[in-house]
Amino acid sequence: MKASLWLAGTLLVLGTAASARPNARKQVFYGSISASSCGLHHPDADPVACTKQGIANGSKYVLADEKNQKVYQLSDQTKPAPFAGLPVQVVGTLEGDTIQVASIAAPKAPLRKAAPK
Repeated sequence: MKASLWLAGTLLVLGTAASARPNARKQVFYGSISASSCGLHHPDADPVACTKQGIANGSKYVLADEKNQKVYQLSDQTKPAPFAGLPVQVVGTLEGDTIQVASIAAPKAPLRKAAPK
């Protein structure tokens, strides 16, 4: 009886852990590293300078996906630093509006700007 209860408890715990992150597969996201104060659009003409200024003033790094008009929070605030204001591809898992960052790199193909509306 004790063995059956132990087995049932173990299976319950393992099942709960496995279902806790059902969408936790890695994806590739494209956009530019921006500051949360800038979002999708930089008031300054130079996105690199604008992003660095925003970070210096306390903003967080974000991924600005102009194509889909979406701003993603980034879990890692160290990896984006070398790419401030530049196009990137981010590999990670999406949890809400935050990407749990596995890696950030220059995109393999040039990104196209979204058409102006």
